[in-house]
Amino acid sequence: MKQKIVIKVTTCCDKCRSKVLKTAATASGVNSVALEGDDKEKLVVIGERVDAACLTKALRKKVNFAILERVEEVKHQEKKPEKKKEDDNKPTPPCCQERPRCELVSVVYDTNPETCTIL
Repeated sequence: MKQKIVIKVTTCCDKCRSKVLKTAATASGVNSVALEGDDKEKLVVIGERVDAACLTKALRKKVNFAILERVEEVKHQEKKPEKKKEDDNKPTPPCCQERPRCELVSVVYDTNPETCTIL
C-alpha cells in the first residue's frame, strides 16, 4: 500500500531545503520526495511502509521545526509539469552564514613578580 505523507517544515533558503529533501530521501521505503506550496513549506513523501513519526522526528533534528500534517493512501499518481525559476542572487540568510569566531584573551600583570606564592 502506497501512502502519501505531508509534513510542514520551516526552511529559509535552498541549503535548508536540500537538507530536508536529503533527510527524507534516506528514509527506508521512500519512492519520491517533493516540496510543495507557495513558500516550499510542505514536504510530500510518497512510499511504501514509511514510518511517518520517525521521519518527522528526524526532520526535527535536522531543521528544528516539522509537523506531521496528514498521511493518506495513494490511489494513482499524477505528474505535474515543473516550472523553471530564474536564479536570483539573494543574500545568504543568517541561519546559513558562517559566524565569526571571537577569542577572549585575558592578560594578567603581576604587580610583585619576585614573590613566590607556592612556598
